[in-house]
Amino acid sequence: MPLLPYADNTPPSSPASGHSFAPRYMFHLAHKRRLFVTACLSLAAIVLVTLSFTTLAAEEQSLAVPVFEHSQPSLDVDVSSPVAHDPLPQLEQVEQPHYSPFVLGPPTQSFRDNLRNDTKYITSWISAGWTNDVMTYANLIYLGAVTDRVPVIGMFTPSHIGGDAAPILFGEVFDVPRFNRESGTPIVEWHKVKDPESQVVDDLGCWNVWEAVQYNEHFPRRSSVPDWLKLDISYTKAPSWIKMIPDYPHDMCSTFWSLARLSFPEERSKNIGNPLPSPTHHVTLDPDDHMLCFDYLYYACAQQSSDLEHDYAPTWRYVLKYLHWTERIEQIAANYVKQVFGLPEEAEVPPYIAIHVRHGDFANWCWQAENPEDCFAPLPVIARRVREVQEELRQRKGVDIPMTRVIITSDEKDPAWWEEVAALGWRTIDHEAARTIERFGRWYPVVLDAAIQSGALGFVGTDRSTYSIVSRRRVDDWNDGATRMVLWGYKGADDH
Repeated sequence: MPLLPYADNTPPSSPASGHSFAPRYMFHLAHKRRLFVTACLSLAAIVLVTLSFTTLAAEEQSLAVPVFEHSQPSLDVDVSSPVAHDPLPQLEQVEQPHYSPFVLGPPTQSFRDNLRNDTKYITSWISAGWTNDVMTYANLIYLGAVTDRVPVIGMFTPSHIGGDAAPILFGEVFDVPRFNRESGTPIVEWHKVKDPESQVVDDLGCWNVWEAVQYNEHFPRRSSVPDWLKLDISYTKAPSWIKMIPDYPHDMCSTFWSLARLSFPEERSKNIGNPLPSPTHHVTLDPDDHMLCFDYLYYACAQQSSDLEHDYAPTWRYVLKYLHWTERIEQIAANYVKQVFGLPEEAEVPPYIAIHVRHGDFANWCWQAENPEDCFAPLPVIARRVREVQEELRQRKGVDIPMTRVIITSDEKDPAWWEEVAALGWRTIDHEAARTIERFGRWYPVVLDAAIQSGALGFVGTDRSTYSIVSRRRVDDWNDGATRMVLWGYKGADDH
């Protein structure tokens, strides 16, 4: 999507008129004098034309970078170095505030006061574990791309880290400016649109997707994000045809293009008119057209519910592939890797293999196992996958990674299991010993583990874990790495 004009009153990039010069010749003079005068006048014309173009260029440059309330400093002009022949002292440079070009200016008390009239937007909320929330925002961004709208991204709200933890900004985790440069799909964060300190409660009409794709909960998907954003939502139930498999209770997917239909006038007009009152102001609003809104997009997909596990997945190819960590996250993760391998801070990060083993609540999916201990793959099975990755890296890249260059993360609580891990020579990140929470905050253990996994040259993950699925794709695409997924659910599930 091309960048939109920054403001409607942008002045023209060049003056509307120029200067001209036409010398007059005096034919009644003698031949020599005529030649002399002609030469002088020609020289004068050259000087005047040169001065004219110089003036025009100066005027053009001053107009090309307008300075008004919400303008941005030019990225193409170096204002930090004085011109060589300028005898005047250089004035102190004042840093101009940076605002997204997709809003009118700094965050406002009401979000509507910051929306551009020439831009349409799309937003949605999260309501799951952190990786699932990352995938939900990725679905939102992709839907914004196919509907020609600017996605407005909220914060991450806590789930696995404890509900009393504070949210963390999307842009504290992911490099938003880099994403906007590299992906071709512009995004803006909610805190850039509406002042986080605002006490204004905005009314907004949204589509209720959740109630149209599942049959157990008869209300929109609940999320704390609208509360954080001070939004009072009036929901309209989406039509049943958005569900990918009609009347099938075991799949909750809607498709991107069925949802996209609701963003355009024809289908929107056919499906509005029955909004529910909002909980605070009790207003009834049809789904907003300027700020298109859906309650929950985690289950949006292209063709099947397991899209992200496959190479065609559009949310990976067009969104998640470009969602890189911030430089700060990358630096902290690199330092942790060097520390766990006993390397000095100035050392390079060596090639390593990362493992993610998900147990915990996955025990609820062990109905195929005859005995509980048969559900998850034992460590020797995981070690076999590690050896496969080692061999592929040797064959394909000529890189030999020993078992002492393996980092494993897991939610397993059994001390005997961890003793077996240590016997294999694998390393672990001890966030308690590293005081990760005290130093960086409660979000950082889970974020840093994902960043560490994504920096590996090899990866072994847990089948059906979204945390593993996303890490595998990062290692595959970002590092051209070697990856494997360990199957589980019954005894011998990963035999091959």
